[in-house]
Amino acid sequence: MILSTSERIKELREKNGYTQAALAAKLSVTRACVNAWEMGISSPSTENLVELTQIFHVTSDYILGISGSESIEIGQLKQDQKNVLYQLINLFSSEQK
Repeated sequence: MILSTSERIKELREKNGYTQAALAAKLSVTRACVNAWEMGISSPSTENLVELTQIFHVTSDYILGISGSESIEIGQLKQDQKNVLYQLINLFSSEQK
């Protein structure tokens, strides 16, 4: 099941340990603004959407509920760090089979 934008923002915020106030401060918006996004009353601006993708390391498609696939940017990691991630992914993938 693919979540709505409002559900996805709340899920990402909570999963990453942010309060609404803390996320709002990071984005230079009000807590009420973040609350409105999570309630589905309004949607983040394009600028805020881009900032959310950077904060949570996910794609805009994921936040917007267009895709259920979660991804993270690993381009800045060293090759040995990437190898550890690949090993973990393989481990978790084999456990689900």
